[in-house]
Amino acid sequence: MTRRLTIKDLPPTERPRERLIASGTSVLSDAELLAILLRSGTEQETAVDLAERILVEIGGLANLPRCGLEELTTVKGVGPAKAVTLLAAAELAVRISSRLRTEKVVISSPRDVAGLVMEEMRHYLREHFRILLLDTKNKVIGVEEISIGSLNASVVHPREVFRPAIRRACASLILIHNHPSGDPTPSQEDLEVTRRLREAGKLLGIEVLDHLIIGDGKFTSLREQGLL
Repeated sequence: MTRRLTIKDLPPTERPRERLIASGTSVLSDAELLAILLRSGTEQETAVDLAERILVEIGGLANLPRCGLEELTTVKGVGPAKAVTLLAAAELAVRISSRLRTEKVVISSPRDVAGLVMEEMRHYLREHFRILLLDTKNKVIGVEEISIGSLNASVVHPREVFRPAIRRACASLILIHNHPSGDPTPSQEDLEVTRRLREAGKLLGIEVLDHLIIGDGKFTSLREQGLL
């Protein structure tokens, strides 16, 4: 029976873990960083070889957050466990990037909001509903994920929206969700949910400033459209 190749089959100076320990993360290639997550390769490949092939088949590292479990497991040598590990790492990278972009940002227009979330949210295959929390000077306090799935009154309930707003002591907030179709035209459900949340915000003293709908490279601001 053929033995599966592992990182240990490589010379110590070529092993990604040892190189990281000796010189830091910046010296490693994309494939080497993925290989550390993969842990092992196939019967014919080391983890580095497998990582390089994954990158080729998905079209590069930038496409990893856009891959689904089913797509990754079609790559020979990538089972559910490896795919889940890669997807979790990709999602962490996306979230870290999102958090860093929001630090000390002041919102002065809907375009500022779109600039924070567009690149991430335009690729989602399901609807994600988020809120952007602002202080009294419209500085971003944080971004909170409220729900994933179809936007409706039962999923986006005022208590779920305003709980983090109250906890973070924000002065106002902006509603954000994406349309997986790529068309940011607001639906009647979008308008109804916005109306309900604005009313709830008035009672709590937390103003809902806008509702942005993210499409594929474009967005709609309900405030700009006179729909708020």
